[in-house]
Amino acid sequence: MTGTTAVHLCFGYAAIVRDRPAGYSFLPELAECHCDQISIETAQSGLDCAVLSELDGKTIILGVLDLNEVTVETPETVADRVRRALPYVPPERLVLAPDCGMKYLPPDAAFGKLTAMTAAAARLRAEMSG
Repeated sequence: MTGTTAVHLCFGYAAIVRDRPAGYSFLPELAECHCDQISIETAQSGLDCAVLSELDGKTIILGVLDLNEVTVETPETVADRVRRALPYVPPERLVLAPDCGMKYLPPDAAFGKLTAMTAAAARLRAEMSG
């Protein structure tokens, strides 16, 4: 079989599920699974990104947009969420993404959040290359 395989871990849509756990109790076990990428929500949960170090070799699709709030984050806020993961995952293995539940946001808020994420990525690339 060829192609990239990904596993997405969801805490539940913020618009529907209010009480979510503080972390993933089984995350270290995913290091042995036969997928290439693991998608993890970190913005809404405030996940301690140290646990990502146990996923060596996996590309991490990092949820960095808090969809529990309609307010659009600043690019710096989003960049700070990414920076929390950088001590544990090298930048070449990070892909930025929203947390789950964007479909519940008003379109202007969703677009604003994605724009902030794009600006944060550009800012981080500039920091790392300079």
